[in-house]
Amino acid sequence: MSAPTLSRQSLPRSFRPGNDPYPTRLARTPDLPWLQRREAVVKGDAGQGPLSADQLARFERQGFLFEPGFLDADEVAALRREMSSLMKTPSFRGRPFTITEPDSREIRSLFAVHFLSRRFRQLAQDPRLIGRARQILGGEPYVHQSRINYKPGFKGKGFNWHSDFETWHAEDGMPAMHAVSASIVLTDNHTFNGPLMLIPGSHKVFVSCLGETPENHHEQSLKRQQIGVPGEAVLAELIRRHGIEAPTGAAGGLLLFDCNTLHGSNANMSPDPRSNVFFVYNRRDNRCQAPFAARRRRPEFLAHDPDREWAPDL
Repeated sequence: MSAPTLSRQSLPRSFRPGNDPYPTRLARTPDLPWLQRREAVVKGDAGQGPLSADQLARFERQGFLFEPGFLDADEVAALRREMSSLMKTPSFRGRPFTITEPDSREIRSLFAVHFLSRRFRQLAQDPRLIGRARQILGGEPYVHQSRINYKPGFKGKGFNWHSDFETWHAEDGMPAMHAVSASIVLTDNHTFNGPLMLIPGSHKVFVSCLGETPENHHEQSLKRQQIGVPGEAVLAELIRRHGIEAPTGAAGGLLLFDCNTLHGSNANMSPDPRSNVFFVYNRRDNRCQAPFAARRRRPEFLAHDPDREWAPDL
């Protein structure tokens, strides 16, 4: 489908025509459902890193790549112990970087973990991850965001379909699609404990979303996102064309996915918790600027500057 043209009347008040190739948080539905992606998906090649030509081709085609057994059992066990220790740290309770489930005090996410933990910092800087990120991005990466996601058995809620880039562009000021997410599963992922679901091929189009960004939107959206969510008709068409995939497997697997790949998850309907550690690598020359569809950038625990350390105010 060809790229839609957006009328000025459908654009958010803060948008200046000609400056933003990916307008979103619109006042009204645009004429056509999506814009074509402008940037290449894979910027490097098989000679520049650990991923093979076949793996890069799959990432280019699908917008994600799952590598089972990326970490061994000892590495996973050490990370799970560290995760448990962080989530039980009393001084982290009630802090902005600690996100609870929408209807309980169960921890859903703990952000900026590579600043809170030496072990997770070492993992974020691991050449195995940095090499893959550099190869896909075609430039020097830095950690734009890190977090632990935890979905407790029976109680862990799902998350609506969304593109991370849409949020990072609108609310953090990420200019272009030069970012990749690396998610390492720390518990076995199976069909019933709410694994991440992705729409393969959706990374090649940008779906503009409706609704002006509320003030301090992150306080609500990290629990239950409603703004920055594609419309059901667009989702239905993309799913009709491409389907849905949910990579599952044993703890230690690595899921790499493009910043613009549409993804979401169901509630955990099993007694088995699901957890993962998540690093977003952005290219240094794509560092964030002023947000494109919000009055101010989100707090730094959600969007790190490549040249500044973050520390919690405890």
